[in-house]
Amino acid sequence: MAGTVSRAFLLIAVVLTAQLCRCTAYAGGGFSVEFIHRDSVKSPFHDPSLSAPERMLAAARRSTARAAALTRSFAAGGSPDGAVSEVIGRPFEYLMYVNVGTPPTRMLALADTGSDLVWLRCSNGTNAQPPNVLFHPSNSSTFRRVGCDSAACHALAGTSCGTDRSICKYDYKYGEGSETIGVLSTETFTFDDAPGSRDRPQLRVANVNFGCTTSTSGVFAADGIVGLGDGTMSLVSQIGADTKLGTRFSYCLAPFSAQNAASALNFGARAAVTEPGAVTAVLFRSRGDAFHIIALEDIKIGNVNFTLPNLNRYEVALDTGSMLTYLARVLLDPMVAELKRRINLPTVPSPDRMLQLCYDVRDANRRSLFEKNVPDITLQLIGPGAPELTLKAENMFMEFKQGVKCLAVARVTDEQPLAVIGCIAQQNLHIGYDLDKGTVTLANANCASSYQSPSASV
Repeated sequence: MAGTVSRAFLLIAVVLTAQLCRCTAYAGGGFSVEFIHRDSVKSPFHDPSLSAPERMLAAARRSTARAAALTRSFAAGGSPDGAVSEVIGRPFEYLMYVNVGTPPTRMLALADTGSDLVWLRCSNGTNAQPPNVLFHPSNSSTFRRVGCDSAACHALAGTSCGTDRSICKYDYKYGEGSETIGVLSTETFTFDDAPGSRDRPQLRVANVNFGCTTSTSGVFAADGIVGLGDGTMSLVSQIGADTKLGTRFSYCLAPFSAQNAASALNFGARAAVTEPGAVTAVLFRSRGDAFHIIALEDIKIGNVNFTLPNLNRYEVALDTGSMLTYLARVLLDPMVAELKRRINLPTVPSPDRMLQLCYDVRDANRRSLFEKNVPDITLQLIGPGAPELTLKAENMFMEFKQGVKCLAVARVTDEQPLAVIGCIAQQNLHIGYDLDKGTVTLANANCASSYQSPSASV
């Protein structure tokens, strides 16, 4: 009898252990989720009526609003409490799924490398309009509100407390004028491992501080925002605090020409950038929001160097919310002149005034000449060993009109002086951030094959 009882307890222990293993950091010490571009066929915002060049042009125009928003926040020193003029909405390019609560609610959120706060739409007695989903706190056994005396309440700007000290309210404003209002809370977040198969293990992160939003101003297209910035409230920092994965994450953006390829967002050990030729640069603290800032020491096209606007360093934000790259006129104009000289093909009018340099590549022979003549651009970054990163033609030119390729770099202006390296420049680069070390590692990679996306639609 005793042996039977012992075997029964052993069996129960094995089952419980197996279940627990599905909710912890598993082999390799990391996990990956799909990084969904908003124009992907898997995105609810995909517009099948647009051609690929039309989608790229629309994304470039979103970048202008994004760059202006980042600049206003950057100039304000990062305080979301500053004056807000127009209410627009948070421009975005990438989304990710999160499973929130117990039992979990699957929600699609904007992935934002330019902000910290994680917030999701919560029920306030109304129903969400498709394709949005609402989180219902009363249905979850792990939902808790954050008190006014907590470190999280003090860490987030824009919080306020009434007579009930158990509730920390927030009014979080973004630089472009949109805002989100709700109650700071904690919840369990569960992440499905790539490629989303039900048979794969999950990572369960308890007590994630997030905003339970009941009101927004401006247009927020998805179910919320996952901040991937460098502050203590970002998802990266909270995963690092609650698990042994550290504050490391990486992404590898598949080229936009690969229609069926998916990009990956990696955490923990999977965020290691190990491709040949990887270089490491220093991350600089930003004055606004939670941008990831690197600094350029030099830019070269071939053996021609271009003078940087600052003598010491030229700071640029690595941003997945902007398709275009933005550089100062004093730097961009001579680069355009040098590219014209080297490509040596007739230029054509731009489909949009923000694009500086365009070529007609409708003819196969002309396209071949263009691709053969586009030079690599080398960025010398500030970091150990004077690291250099090579940007290829696909990082600098994109088809914004059928048969017309344009330089995907625009000028910053006095109104938006923040330099940005956008998604087009980052495609086919594996970029890994280590917030504890204050470094970012970059390498050329085949991002289309780095993540095998499930074929089922989202």
